[in-house]
Amino acid sequence: MTLGEKIDADIKEAMKAKDGIKLSTLRMLKAGMKNLEIEKKAEKLEDKDVMAIISKQIKQHKDSIDGFTKGNRQDLVDKETAELKILESYMPKMLSADELKPIVKNAIAAVDAKGRADMGKVMKAAMEGAKGAADGKMLSQMVSEELAKLG
Repeated sequence: MTLGEKIDADIKEAMKAKDGIKLSTLRMLKAGMKNLEIEKKAEKLEDKDVMAIISKQIKQHKDSIDGFTKGNRQDLVDKETAELKILESYMPKMLSADELKPIVKNAIAAVDAKGRADMGKVMKAAMEGAKGAADGKMLSQMVSEELAKLG
């Protein structure tokens, strides 16, 4: 079962269970998927495309939570947090710093990085190596630290 099919099945489940938050969150996700299908002129999206959409929406929710927290709107923070948990359930388990270190070192070796100038190449290789299971900020920080050691 592809990720898209799982989301469709979960939408039906949420309808039957009358779970409003889950239903609205998954419908928003489905709309993002449909937009990408139209943009790519594809009949069906691959799982990596769906995961990219989910990652983007997770980032948006985290940004919203920060904004609502600063604005002292706890009701909206709670809503965004609930939606964030639903979206995160479709992502693979995030890798820890210890699990990311060898991926970063392999990426540096693979692109033959010499220093900070190769940050983009290393990040691209590391993101592919992590297969969407890494937090971008943490990965970027690790790559930066490792490249600083090189010179």
